[in-house]
Amino acid sequence: MIGNWIGNKSLELDMRFDVVTLFPEMFSALTKWGVTGRACEQSLTSVHLWNPRDFCNDPRKTVDDRAYGGGPGMVMMAKPLEDTVAGIRAAHAAEGVKSGPICLLAPQGERFSQKIATDILNYGNLSFICGRYEAVDQRFVDRNVDLQLSLGDFVLSGGEIPAMAMMDAVIRLIPGALGDGESATQDSFMNGLLDYPHYTRPEIYENLSVPDVLLGGHHAKIADWRRQKSLELTLKRRPDLIKAARANGLLSRDDELFLEQLSK
Repeated sequence: MIGNWIGNKSLELDMRFDVVTLFPEMFSALTKWGVTGRACEQSLTSVHLWNPRDFCNDPRKTVDDRAYGGGPGMVMMAKPLEDTVAGIRAAHAAEGVKSGPICLLAPQGERFSQKIATDILNYGNLSFICGRYEAVDQRFVDRNVDLQLSLGDFVLSGGEIPAMAMMDAVIRLIPGALGDGESATQDSFMNGLLDYPHYTRPEIYENLSVPDVLLGGHHAKIADWRRQKSLELTLKRRPDLIKAARANGLLSRDDELFLEQLSK
């Protein structure tokens, strides 16, 4: 579980990701563009890519083989992955980096969340294993993997896209990564609820107007409106989050009264 690593966080380093992947070129989408690209450029985070084929000794650079017991698809072999992880740890030792957990992206993993993104940031380092083919040899998992994460109850062709999604979620939490320091704290899920609606210019678009409360400049009234819209949207689309927020003591008496009115 992700929580087992809370006590092992690295305090002295910016966030470093090590990614084991057969397709390192895919990660240019993360390292060269947008918020995450700027964070890499400003050395707020670093992404180190490791191809298991570089740790193979045979001429064909074989990383997969048929499954024992039969069945469709190929299985990623334990040794190339384990040798890659050893290479990562050797690099950490040489550079004075405290190694964080090894994370396998897998459908059976714990579902990723905003809380897990915050936990990962506290580690200072995380190594992602991006699986491909049918599966990864269980012996590699048993010997090396500390946690498994998933984006949800669906299957993708590999772990690269989930890894990039999770890294994006973590990087935007790094102080200085976003232009406005409060942007990340106001995102959906940061307070246990979905975000409120947002509006920008023009004031009227296709006969639809910006809510009057947002035009008045009364900050307390704006804050109340945003909180109520957040509660209303969460109750409508993700009632499970309302239950979780209530269980975690995140709802005030005013919140509960407003929700009671909505339920009538």
